[in-house]
Amino acid sequence: MKLSEFLGREALSLSFEVFPPKTDSAFESVKAATEEIAKLRPAFMSVTYGAGGGTSRYTLDIAKNIKQTYGVPTLAHLTCVSSTRETVAAKIAEMREAGIENVMALRGDLTPELEKGDRSTWAYRYAVDLVRELRASGADFCIGGACYPEVHPESHNQKEDILRLKEKVEAGCSFLTTQMFFDNNLFYNFLYKIREAGITVPVIPGIMPITNGKQVERAVRLSGSLMPQRFKALVDKFGENPAAMKQAGIAYATDQIIDLYANGIGNVHVYSMNNPDVAAAIMANLSDILG
Repeated sequence: MKLSEFLGREALSLSFEVFPPKTDSAFESVKAATEEIAKLRPAFMSVTYGAGGGTSRYTLDIAKNIKQTYGVPTLAHLTCVSSTRETVAAKIAEMREAGIENVMALRGDLTPELEKGDRSTWAYRYAVDLVRELRASGADFCIGGACYPEVHPESHNQKEDILRLKEKVEAGCSFLTTQMFFDNNLFYNFLYKIREAGITVPVIPGIMPITNGKQVERAVRLSGSLMPQRFKALVDKFGENPAAMKQAGIAYATDQIIDLYANGIGNVHVYSMNNPDVAAAIMANLSDILG
């Protein structure tokens, strides 16, 4: 099923993000974790690609298994950072052969080596280049793109960031998924601004349950997320108690999702980090709301 067929519906739906293993030895354990999440029957599951494409060979394996074994729609990530056109063309062909219908087109995270390299030599410098390539390939994909409620770290300001985002949508993105955020007001403000700019595709807010104190630093580094005082107090209080921090983090994420739904947002994407118990706890917290 293409995600464009149900995004925007009024009923609340949750989706979860998983990531493939980094090594062969970890494949079975990661596969088992993703299967446990699939058994929860989420709206869909996205499968990441990895910085520099380092885990790309497992992305399709996980996505195919989720779709074929459990009937859960999948969203396969594809990044283009430092890739050749031949490499991307081969990946597109593999996705088509695997029956993948939904693709998240991303530039991809920059490894330290890539950050130091000469970007002018890259075949794809930005995600919009990959979106255009996917459209030009003739493949009938539903294409998604990423967006940043708190501004992309490499953008000079939000106005410029939204202009680049509009280019990506006009190039062929059918929907957008946000980076994680911890203050819903940032999302509402961002949504208002992009609608004013003429971006009308569905926007799925991305929520990450912070279940241990160490995740906070990584979340800030990856997304530049603003940590509200309410969230800081939570981490200060429970950060040294793993069980309590996990429970509090799940409760905070659940509260964000409830607020989003109460304000008219029907689709929410959860960065569940391959943790079936976290995904299950959030689903349980919302059991009557999800119907």
